[in-house]
Order: sequence, then structure tokens, then C-alpha cells
Amino acid sequence: MIKRLTLLFLLLLVTSCSADISDYKNTSPRFDIKTYFTGEFVAWGMVQDYSSQVTLRFCVELNGTWQNNQGKLQEVFYFHDGEISYRTWLLTKLPNDEYTGTAEDVVGVAKGKQTGHAFRWQYQLSVPINESTYTFDMDDWMYQLDNDRVMNKTTMSKLGVDVAEITLFFDKSSGKKTCQ
Repeated sequence: MIKRLTLLFLLLLVTSCSADISDYKNTSPRFDIKTYFTGEFVAWGMVQDYSSQVTLRFCVELNGTWQNNQGKLQEVFYFHDGEISYRTWLLTKLPNDEYTGTAEDVVGVAKGKQTGHAFRWQYQLSVPINESTYTFDMDDWMYQLDNDRVMNKTTMSKLGVDVAEITLFFDKSSGKKTCQ
């Protein structure tokens, strides 16, 4: 019984720990959102369900522009099943490397912060599934690997339960500007 309680305590301790954006304070290269998300380029991604099974693969075309501290990031998603979807982010850079943003399928205002080579972006996303629309909590973590490449890992949850993981790989060095 004591072994089981100890194991349960350790499991709760490990699963309750999570990264904080300040953990990346002294890392490099410095991830400048305004610089990286400027211009046209492509990213590739996949969605994995709660059991880690890949349920969707996609390519996304991005086009970002900035004027002072106001940005616009247009995204076109091409899913492997033939579906195409669009999202346009309207972004604002605030003091202290914080950002806010809105998009057509985002509920309320997204909030994020950049520190070192990392950027954390949190928001609620409205997702149509069959005949209904559901709202999910999105927790994006982006990590700049070098000047051209960024990895993005997103946890998608509902009522505090993780239901999917989304992984994206951005590569500006590929020279590719379209998914076609």
C-alpha cells in the first residue's frame, strides 16, 4: 500500500510540472516573432489524437507582414484529406516581448510571450466537427532552432484534458513558398 501511494505521489508530482517561458531566458538564438514571421514560406505539420495516432497531416502556406508593432499573418492549410482552411492573424507586439492576436476562428484574444529561443502562445480555438462547433484550449510552444527553422508543439485540450497534439515544422531555408 505504501509503495502504491508513493508511486501515485511521484506520478502526480511529475505530471503537475510544466515548462515556464522564463525557463528559456538565457537561450539562443533569440526568437524575434516580427522578423521570423515576415514574408512568404511554408510549414508542415501533423495532428495526433490522445493515443498519439496521427489523424491529420498538412502543409500550410504563410504570408506575414508587419508595420511597426502591428502584424498580419495569413495562413492557408492544405490537409492530406483534401480539406483547405484559412486563418488570418492580426497581431500586436506589446512591451516586454509580449504579443496579442485575433483570428476568425479564435475565441477572444490570444496572448503570448517570447523569451530567448522560445515563444508561448495561448488561445481558444473554435473547431467545426461534423455538425457542431467545439472550443478547445490551445497551448503553442515555438522554438527557434536557427535563423531559418522553428519547431512548434501545441497541446489541444478540452475541460483540462489533453485531446490532441499538433506538431509543425517551419523552414524558411527550403525556398518553398507554396504547398502545391
